[in-house]
Amino acid sequence: MYIVGFPLLLGPLVTLHELGHYLVARWFGVKALAFSVGFGKEIAGYTDKHGTRWKLSALPLGGYVQFKGDMDPASIPHPDEIANATPEERDGSFHHASLWQRALIVFAGPAMNILITLAIFASFFAVFGKPAPIDPAETNVIKSFAEESAARDAGLMEGDRIVAIDGDVVAEFEDIQQHVLLYPGKTLQVEIERDDRNMTLPVKLADVTETDRFGNSSRVGRLGIYSTGMEFQSVGIGESVKLAFVQTGDLVGMMATGIKQVIVGDRSVKELGGPVTIGKYAGEQLSMGPLAFINFLALISLNLAFINLLPIPALDGGHLAFYAAEAIRRKPLGPRSTEVAYRAGVALVLALMVFVTFIDIAKLPFIGN
Repeated sequence: MYIVGFPLLLGPLVTLHELGHYLVARWFGVKALAFSVGFGKEIAGYTDKHGTRWKLSALPLGGYVQFKGDMDPASIPHPDEIANATPEERDGSFHHASLWQRALIVFAGPAMNILITLAIFASFFAVFGKPAPIDPAETNVIKSFAEESAARDAGLMEGDRIVAIDGDVVAEFEDIQQHVLLYPGKTLQVEIERDDRNMTLPVKLADVTETDRFGNSSRVGRLGIYSTGMEFQSVGIGESVKLAFVQTGDLVGMMATGIKQVIVGDRSVKELGGPVTIGKYAGEQLSMGPLAFINFLALISLNLAFINLLPIPALDGGHLAFYAAEAIRRKPLGPRSTEVAYRAGVALVLALMVFVTFIDIAKLPFIGN
């Protein structure tokens, strides 16, 4: 399953990411020299009437699109070559498109990944409905406690209704989970409604390490409470799309929080995962059936968009940052600063890839924890 799951996950996602770049570029008249599904040696292909070479390559782990004027795989600009290009070389060249066109072409890749995530989530909501409390009047009311409960230890009681956490109103039980899950060991100010009056109690969340059926462990925060049961309610297409946007936004917030916690030391770097971890999880989710795998595909698609939009030179976000600087300055950055920034960006990306791969290898069972 690992061998099948990894290319089945990343292959389509990266290819569709590149297709986003391609479609918007063609819309603006930028010429594509090649569009490859996979990397490495070409296995089969053909050249269309626009001069684009469509090819299937040996390594099915993604793909790429090469535009006219691209001088390297990361589309890093070389100011001297751009400035000295002939009229023929400028025609249909990516680097000679207008600034806003280049920005939209670059953004189209991550945007495609975001659209994939939204489409999957919206489809799930449309087919299965949305989770909702069986008794809406009992939403957020504590019905019982877990055997070990941080909430009970802090003085919360059955029948209390949680109305806010750290000043943020919580309308549904899922909102409580959003405030708790990523903060193991943190003390939260929990506002409750008890006997028609409100009070706020400090609650130190339980720091729990949970293990799934495959042996994967995760460190999470827990209040240790149970509320009313949940059921799935049917929703229309419009509501499904709205819920998909909300869920996607929540996930982006969780990603940003997770990265911040790793940077400041609240979480161990061992919780990071690279290609080996992604392949492992892909195989595990695939073994659980198509729905679990498609849901995981949506999560990874959003992760790809999130990572690509980070303002690191050589990533899509780095290109967009340079375009923003060019728009503010009304001229491109100097050749020397551009070259140094992109070289540093490529080095950083490669270093991060090596780092997370070492973490992946260290987590393998035969290596040890």
